[in-house]
Amino acid sequence: MSSWFFYCLLPFFLLPFFWLCITADGGRAQWQTLDGNAPLVIARGGFSGIFPDSSSYAYEFAVDTRSPDLQVWCDIHLTKDSVGICFPNLRLELASAVDHVYKNNSNIYYVNGVKTEGWFALDFTRGQLAAVNLRRQTLSRPERFDHSKLPIQTIDDVVGKTKNVGLWLNVPYDAFYSQHNMSMMEFVISVASRMNVSYISSPEVGFLRSIESKFRTGTTKLIFQLLQPSYFEPSTNQTYSSFLNNLTFIKGFAEGIVIPKYYIWEVDNGLYLQNYTSLVMDAHKAGLQVFASGFANDDVTLAYNYSYDPLAEYLSFVDNGQFSVDGVLSDFPSSASAAIDCFSHMGKNKILQEELLIISAEGASGDYPGCTDRAYSKAVADGVDVLDCPVQITSDGIPFCLGSINLVDRTTAAKSNFKNLATTNPDLNITDGVFAYNLTWNQIQTLLPEIFDPFLKYILLRNPRATNVGNFMQLSDFLAFANNASSVSGVLISIENAAYLAKQQGLGVTEASSSRNYELVYLINKDISDILNSTILEIKQFANAVVITKRSVFPTNQAYIFVSQPWDFLSNPYLEIYSYVVAMGIDGVVTPYPATAAKFTRNRCLGYKDAPLYMRPPQPGGLIKYMAAQDLPPAKAPNPILTDKDVLEPPLPSVNGSMKLIPMILVFQLIFMFF
Repeated sequence: MSSWFFYCLLPFFLLPFFWLCITADGGRAQWQTLDGNAPLVIARGGFSGIFPDSSSYAYEFAVDTRSPDLQVWCDIHLTKDSVGICFPNLRLELASAVDHVYKNNSNIYYVNGVKTEGWFALDFTRGQLAAVNLRRQTLSRPERFDHSKLPIQTIDDVVGKTKNVGLWLNVPYDAFYSQHNMSMMEFVISVASRMNVSYISSPEVGFLRSIESKFRTGTTKLIFQLLQPSYFEPSTNQTYSSFLNNLTFIKGFAEGIVIPKYYIWEVDNGLYLQNYTSLVMDAHKAGLQVFASGFANDDVTLAYNYSYDPLAEYLSFVDNGQFSVDGVLSDFPSSASAAIDCFSHMGKNKILQEELLIISAEGASGDYPGCTDRAYSKAVADGVDVLDCPVQITSDGIPFCLGSINLVDRTTAAKSNFKNLATTNPDLNITDGVFAYNLTWNQIQTLLPEIFDPFLKYILLRNPRATNVGNFMQLSDFLAFANNASSVSGVLISIENAAYLAKQQGLGVTEASSSRNYELVYLINKDISDILNSTILEIKQFANAVVITKRSVFPTNQAYIFVSQPWDFLSNPYLEIYSYVVAMGIDGVVTPYPATAAKFTRNRCLGYKDAPLYMRPPQPGGLIKYMAAQDLPPAKAPNPILTDKDVLEPPLPSVNGSMKLIPMILVFQLIFMFF
């Protein structure tokens, strides 16, 4: 889940020391898995993060973006005529349209002692279920495939669509089916006799013991699945957490365990990581493999420590220097494969694989309040190339760094005594704002910085424990800090509303920010589809780089975006960067998470002759072919072409009325976030 301010620098970029924008591997370390091999990637229900879980599309897409040792996961359920189907839940209506097709066929059963009402596979024949289509189980995921013709899949269907990858069968409800005189044991043994089954797992000890003798000498491994710690295992009536005290007992009937990821890395109620447990190391000592489950790029409960970077979470389980799980169970298997193959065992000093200019967006403002000393220090530590400072000016003429002229957006002004100064400024199109130009520097220092949450309405917060951490910085302090940071190659100074401040407020922000050692960057404030050669030549007369919107590179239909990132990028920030940088030749990015961009430039997959399947950029519109006609996006008019007349270059007046010879560039700062 990584969030971005994302701008694109076009190829005639020249690296300055100071920019002024006036605007309105070597060897692979041995894995710490039980057998020393790389961790496995298990696709839970196929690529279930995008397509309906356990659908033909999900399984096929998982194979199309696979790693060589991919395993596909199938939760087995039995129909009335004992046909095995792959389905993610005991209740069919939770992930299919069965309740619409057979409205009056719900039933009530006791499941492990709990009265449960719903639609169940054992009440329908395979022929009856052939009329039922799958749909998404997680409502925050794309609804655009809910009307596609996706019938419930049998195990034979799945095997036919996933040749050349491993098959993992999970048996979640053997006791339930046994109550209804249906033998899951006989079914699984029959399947394994005619198919190559790599793994069989179950949360029921009784089931695994019943088949253990049949698989003792074969290649199929039996795995015990632990559910939530307080849940009771039905055949022993013990809580799942109690099994952790006797791992040798598990070794008597299984070769490994599959556990929720929080058994290993606990997360507190505030969504922050606690210390890791010793479970993986203890299990390895007992001779048990450990597979972690619950991975999803769009997980809204992802710990804030990962800064919305799903690959960082995978790496904390497979490459932390202390242990490695033996596999991960993921709804987005291509991201797990990329983490393991491309980003593991990659220290900060790994060879640079791709030249990419990394520019901060108010420092590392995804982790700390923007434009504070903490945000800038974090950006430098994360590997930023260019530090940015959006300059505001106080009533007593002090220039300082802040991402908005409206203090309400980035400080605690709305909670302070200065809230009485709130006013509406039609020139700036701001309502009820507390403006930097109305306060002195001493007054502003009485406020606290406040982290900017661009997607607050989705309850997607940025590092809440650091909401008000850090100190504001005057422009002079910012320049001194950047000059002392040896890894920083330049700074980007942007000035909003300079003309308004000069004319209406009598404040010379351009004079306060002037430097002889700068070059200009032109910001284009609208989505475009192309730019005329003559327009490029005109811009080059006064600018050394151009910043354009993401949608100017990849036009996007708003109906196919998860918060801000198109579904095509599979909620993977690195795949999005790859698409812009490698596929489209973009030279740089502006981001509140420079650590993510820096890791991208050093991932070893960039050095491969051919990009692996899980790191290849998606084809624009590639997901549309999977959609039903009623879900296809409406035709979208193309973005306009940037022409000479669109390039505005009026001189900017100073406070004393003389004409500055610096070209004016219209401001445009958009926030993008993707998962």
